[in-house]
Amino acid sequence: MKKLHFIISIFVFTILLSCSSDDSNLDLEGLSAPTNIAVLTTVTQDNSGKVTFTPTGEGVTQYKINYGDGSPDSDYFSTGATTTHTYKEGVYKSKIIAMGVTGKTTEINKDVIVSFKSPENLVVVITNDVSVSKKITVKATADFALFYDVYFGEPGTTTPVSVNNGESVSFTYKEAGTYTVRIVSKSAAIKTVEHTEQITAILIVNPTASAPTPPNRLDANVISIYSSKYKDVEGTDFNPNWGQSGTLSEFELAGDKMLNYTNLNYQGIELKGVTVDVSAMDYIHMDIWTADLEKLDIFLISKTNGEKAVSKNLTANQWTSVDIPISAFTSQGLTVADIFQLKLVGTPAGKNVFIDNIYFYKLPAQSVSLPLDFESADLTFGWGGFGNVDASVVTNPNKTGTNVSDKVVKIDKKSQAETWGGASLNLESTPDFSKGTKIKVNVWSPKAGVDILYKMEVSTSPKDGNGNPTVFIEVHATTTVANAWNVLTFDLTSAADFSANNKYDRVILFPDFGKAGTGDTYYFDDIKQSN
Repeated sequence: MKKLHFIISIFVFTILLSCSSDDSNLDLEGLSAPTNIAVLTTVTQDNSGKVTFTPTGEGVTQYKINYGDGSPDSDYFSTGATTTHTYKEGVYKSKIIAMGVTGKTTEINKDVIVSFKSPENLVVVITNDVSVSKKITVKATADFALFYDVYFGEPGTTTPVSVNNGESVSFTYKEAGTYTVRIVSKSAAIKTVEHTEQITAILIVNPTASAPTPPNRLDANVISIYSSKYKDVEGTDFNPNWGQSGTLSEFELAGDKMLNYTNLNYQGIELKGVTVDVSAMDYIHMDIWTADLEKLDIFLISKTNGEKAVSKNLTANQWTSVDIPISAFTSQGLTVADIFQLKLVGTPAGKNVFIDNIYFYKLPAQSVSLPLDFESADLTFGWGGFGNVDASVVTNPNKTGTNVSDKVVKIDKKSQAETWGGASLNLESTPDFSKGTKIKVNVWSPKAGVDILYKMEVSTSPKDGNGNPTVFIEVHATTTVANAWNVLTFDLTSAADFSANNKYDRVILFPDFGKAGTGDTYYFDDIKQSN
């Protein structure tokens, strides 16, 4: 039995090898140790002290338990299985060891309270989720208890959910309404303690967060109907009298406005006195939130040859971002050079919907994105300085060495500029980090040994107390020569919060970071990814 875990790992390893068409592509070293390890500990109510361990985790092939009472560890057992151990009365610090296919392990500790006294001082807190309809969260804590069972009271659901004492569990009801929730707190004693409470599962009928902020786009690439990001077509009627049964109001959430159509059957949006030619656009976009609408038919209406629709399914209680190719309409024979109305038809009728960010857009042939060389005459590089710093794209004043290009970014850190003074540029397309997680920047500095801070932000992430995005990365590098170009490398993976999944859409450069300005000028160019 001592070598069972090695046999299991070899078996799984063999399966992985047999599933690979090219063994050279199987990077076991790249596989991480198991993650998100947790364990549920339950005990029988018979004064025996018999505890059952039910571990869970990701990337796990087998588990082992150190019981924490001086007895031998358990044998390794497979995922989905449990192990039991009988304790004397007391408090023990057990250890759960989770092993992955490569043999890498992750460990967590779990206190095991074995008491032959029944639970006391039971405290139960039940709350409604603020953003998900019909979802509640239960948390129960009691002295001497090891776990508790929750009966949520939904018809047809009689099996309780077991939860560690002091931890929380959530449940989403099928229907809004009032339910009787019963909590049974348990120790190793025969006697248990119960709490019963009526809870109303609430149907949330409006969003609690704004729609995703639209990306940075050039004005020429957007025709906006309703958004706060772009300039809208003027005079649009979002509630023309077409005999519809629904009503319109403008819902405001923390200063963010959006359209709210209630009792929706069909709804028109009419461009007053104008038509828009969207034949050069690639997509129509809108963000849609609903608690109960299953599907929305989105019509474009041409002034010369009628209307065509594309149907989109919606996900309840969250924003659904819809991007419909204009070709989905033209392929049905619709002329899109003279769009003067839109129509929305809900299924089923009579439901409630919130809509934001209605606009047409095209993908730019070129975009402000990495790599940045500032040579294009068709792009606008809108660098903005802050902290008494100026920034602009200028002619390269020093075409020598590693940089003989025509255009560069000039950053003036003026006398008495803030220590955190710098310049930022919004990107129209976010980086694809499969192309590299290092950033190389060609820098001209009047001094060697200058700290250059490179920062990237997700501009749409929640703001901190100073109004700055909270999702960002910062990496430092130091200039090595004076009055000459030198290429600095910024390894993004060295930033603790870096994630290749984040949509970083802003680049920020801080010359001579941490020091007040002395009137020096810096130049930057060729900001690009590398491995």
